Amino acid sequence: MLLCGFSLTASFAQDFVWQAGVHSFFDNNEFAGSTVKASQTMAGARFVPQLGLSYQDKHRLFVGVDAMHEFGSNKAVEYRFPVAYYQFDGKPFRFYMGAFPRKTLLDNYPRMFFQDSVANYRPVINGIFWEIRSEKDDYFNVWLDWTSRQTNESRETFFIGWSGRYNLNMLYIQQFTYMFHFAGMMNPQIQESLHDNALTLTSIGIDLAEKTGFEKLELNMGWSVGLDRNRGSSDGWNTPQGFLSEVKIQYRSVGLFNTFYAGQAQQSFYKQYQNQLYWGDPTYRVSNYNRADFYVYFIKNNPVSVKLIYSLHFLENKMFHQQALYATIDLDNFRRNSKPQTNNTKVQSL
Repeated sequence: MLLCGFSLTASFAQDFVWQAGVHSFFDNNEFAGSTVKASQTMAGARFVPQLGLSYQDKHRLFVGVDAMHEFGSNKAVEYRFPVAYYQFDGKPFRFYMGAFPRKTLLDNYPRMFFQDSVANYRPVINGIFWEIRSEKDDYFNVWLDWTSRQTNESRETFFIGWSGRYNLNMLYIQQFTYMFHFAGMMNPQIQESLHDNALTLTSIGIDLAEKTGFEKLELNMGWSVGLDRNRGSSDGWNTPQGFLSEVKIQYRSVGLFNTFYAGQAQQSFYKQYQNQLYWGDPTYRVSNYNRADFYVYFIKNNPVSVKLIYSLHFLENKMFHQQALYATIDLDNFRRNSKPQTNNTKVQSL
């Protein structure tokens, strides 16, 4: 009996776990003369402490906060996001539910869907995320992010999305999709129509990194379709479409990430609602756009990353410049030999 009691206690034993990160960013983007994007400089640091319990190394509960101080602000904390979630991580599945960090879950979505600053100014997902992933990194996921509840001052808004990738040797096909529901406020003085904003991208690519000495050597090309409508209008759906390609090259600590778009202007109702309705980069409001990110890692050793980026933006028959520096450190007491996570630039605050 005593042995059974010890076995039962051990089977339900829980371990104390913690993780903490400091993510500092400095972005200067120069868009003087552009009609679709404003010049601005953003800088700050986010502190993300989390405490939790772990069971069988697969089930974890975390509580914490994501707090950001913007450089130059008189406030110690400019933005504060509570964190509280359940996490399951057992191959081939992973599942999150609650208020959990966005980082590493939706990082691979193109900027047409989520502009860079979402990672800093909307760092927490409120909802669910479920993914299945194979040994050769095929994956499929679905997710929900409830971004605002309806009050007298706030709209009801939420995202539903899914993405996936299938690899066939060096070739792959991938899919990104979301729908954003944008409703009105409670008891509004002026009645506003509900809006739906959806976007999908299907692309094919080739990844040669494993066949070469490069960390990244990849090309993909795809077709995007936007679906925009005002439910109070009889005009129906707007369906802007276009071609999108990406080139990713990295050798050791130096790299290039180039994105090219040609097609119809996205974000049909941007003038009325701007980034309340659209979380994608507003540069895709033009019919021809190219962005080239040249970057170097000064440090790229888990758990520390320091990255400098110089970006050239070609749109509206002009060239615009952007400079960015990011320094991150992520610590914990349960992950071992994990690869450092790095994001692209984080620009244009929401």
